Amino acid sequence: MRVIIIGNGIAGTMAAKTLRELDLEVEISILAEERFPYYPRPNLIEFLAGLRPQEKIFAFPEEWPQRQRIEVLLASPVKSLDPERKEVELANGKREKFDRLLLACGARASKPPIKGADQKGVFTLRTLDDALAILDYLKNHRLVVVIGGGLLGLEMARALRLREAEVTVIEFFDRLLPRQLDLPGATLLKRQIESLGIKVLVNQSTEEILGDDGVKGVRLKGGEIIAAEMVLIAAGIRPSLELAQQAGLRINKGILVDDFLRTSHPEIFAAGDVVEHRGRLYGIIPAAFDQARTAAYNILGQTKPYEGTIPSNSLKVIGIALTSAGMIQGEGEEMEELRRVDEEKGIYKKIVLQKGRLVGAIWMGTKQGVNEIVRAVTAKIDVSPWKEALLEEDFNFSQLSPG
Repeated sequence: MRVIIIGNGIAGTMAAKTLRELDLEVEISILAEERFPYYPRPNLIEFLAGLRPQEKIFAFPEEWPQRQRIEVLLASPVKSLDPERKEVELANGKREKFDRLLLACGARASKPPIKGADQKGVFTLRTLDDALAILDYLKNHRLVVVIGGGLLGLEMARALRLREAEVTVIEFFDRLLPRQLDLPGATLLKRQIESLGIKVLVNQSTEEILGDDGVKGVRLKGGEIIAAEMVLIAAGIRPSLELAQQAGLRINKGILVDDFLRTSHPEIFAAGDVVEHRGRLYGIIPAAFDQARTAAYNILGQTKPYEGTIPSNSLKVIGIALTSAGMIQGEGEEMEELRRVDEEKGIYKKIVLQKGRLVGAIWMGTKQGVNEIVRAVTAKIDVSPWKEALLEEDFNFSQLSPG
């Protein structure tokens, strides 16, 4: 049997790795649009910050695909997919046949409709080529505005600050990390980020990126102009649906899949940022990893359902430990929120309970107990007996067990 995987990000690569672990004979081919082998996307931030050299961002040694007997065709974008003939056509005109196909074509960076967003000096970060272009432009342009105060925006801001750029972050919502933090936690984080020399503006909307032959500034909705020579946009991602659409597969916001990661065609599966499962787009690494492994089992006929992934995210490069998992707001009946704040140490902890069970947590400024708390959120453990003590520094997490 031949399995073709379109995309060499985490979903495509982990699916290939799992397929080989499960079946030593299956023929595996990865068709990659990028010219570089697989790298974990968080490594791009460390590369951007100067904390990791380019040759160290890749996940596997150069000979890994050959050792695993996995064919990887780099710089080989797929032009079209014919589900009935079980065939893909590459941009160079070459055709490849498959028995089963995995769409792991990921997502592209979103660019909101801001006037001037297409001019020289405006960047998004999604690939190693993007990072190389940013660093090249940064050599002669040191005034940077980052549009978007989510995870990627803050990590980019800190990375360029480490390169001694002057950085301003503009966030549309009333707080940074609106998906990961509540207002008290975000307020503490804002102060810490500002202490790194990064200017932060919240509740602000960008109306126009100014300049003719290169960025000169950013005009906000209220009329204020922020000087800038370079703009980085971090406004989320949008699934790459062109191939699925052309092939007549069912799509909505993502490629629609069932609980076995199968698309509307029985021989075609999908995993990662391109997938919509039970009405949900995840766009996070843990989900891509889970889906890739699950899809591999199902491609081989070893029935394994995907039950979803509890969202959890960690910030690392900005120098502040932050993990959020599950629900971050405890609104509604039988919901309860508990917090502990240590302004001096920059520590903020919050847990969200539903009928005594742990359904969400925010852990900022400390890594102590973070793995255990994420596991407890995933298992929705009843923490009623320890709910107050859970937030203390000396809490013994071995007391928590599913049940």
